[in-house]
Amino acid sequence: MGKKRKHNEANVPEPAKKDSDAPERPKRTLLGWKDPALAETKESSPIFRNKEKVLITCSRRISYRYRHLMLSVVSLLPHAKKDNKVESKESKGATLNELVELKNCSSCLFFECRKQKDLYIWMAKCPNGPSVKFLVNAVHTMEELKLTGNHLKGSRPILTFSANFDKDLHWKLLKEMITQIFGTPKEQRKSKPYYDHVFAFSIVDDHIWFRNYQISVPHNESDKVDRGGLDKITLVEVGPRFCLNPIKIFGGSFGGPTLYENPFYVSPNQIRALEKKKKAGKYAKKVKAKTRRKRHELENPLEVGEFADMWKE
Repeated sequence: MGKKRKHNEANVPEPAKKDSDAPERPKRTLLGWKDPALAETKESSPIFRNKEKVLITCSRRISYRYRHLMLSVVSLLPHAKKDNKVESKESKGATLNELVELKNCSSCLFFECRKQKDLYIWMAKCPNGPSVKFLVNAVHTMEELKLTGNHLKGSRPILTFSANFDKDLHWKLLKEMITQIFGTPKEQRKSKPYYDHVFAFSIVDDHIWFRNYQISVPHNESDKVDRGGLDKITLVEVGPRFCLNPIKIFGGSFGGPTLYENPFYVSPNQIRALEKKKKAGKYAKKVKAKTRRKRHELENPLEVGEFADMWKE
């Protein structure tokens, strides 16, 4: 075998010197090339992304109408998560806060039914609050109404509020909470990227009335709506309907210091007690009338007629 030739050390080319003016090559990571300049700009100005998620649950022994209302609200909110029923006790606040944390949510809607007659809704921002307790009246579910409106499931709603929400501080707080809970975040995973219905919240007689309308647009090519031409757009009601009567606003989640208390609120138990007293008053009047009649008959007896004993013989 022949011997290997020895390379001449003088003929070895010198390594090329790095140009100091050339930009530094970005580092390669598992997720791709990392540019340090872009990383610094992202860290200095982070982009806010709304990751609002709402946990919706109810108490045990809830009636079927109120359960249907809860399911209608779940179908309207694509960013909502439904969970099992929770026992309505004094410790429900700690249980619900723990559930919200386990489900990776930031808000909670709790439907609480008392005596299978009265429905209360808790709106809470977890875990630090605030929270609001409402009494629900005038409930009409989608199955009961059977309206002609129909919008796509999962689309984002437009929230509209009446001008009364800007008058007092507690209405402003309620408006902000409703906006955060009922407003679907942009680019949410289960939502559609367009608007085709409206949530209307209006204050009448210190109650918040909820309505859901479909935005109806003509689809014929000859009747296309121009940009800014809202004359041909109509609103068709979809449902459900309900009315919220605010009771108290708390500083914490499902409790804490009372920030606002409704002075005009009357509990449904008091209303039922007054109705019973009215019915009991009618019966008492009948009893008094009978006793007066008997007393009058004893004080004013009838005279015995001359033919009273004719047929006794």
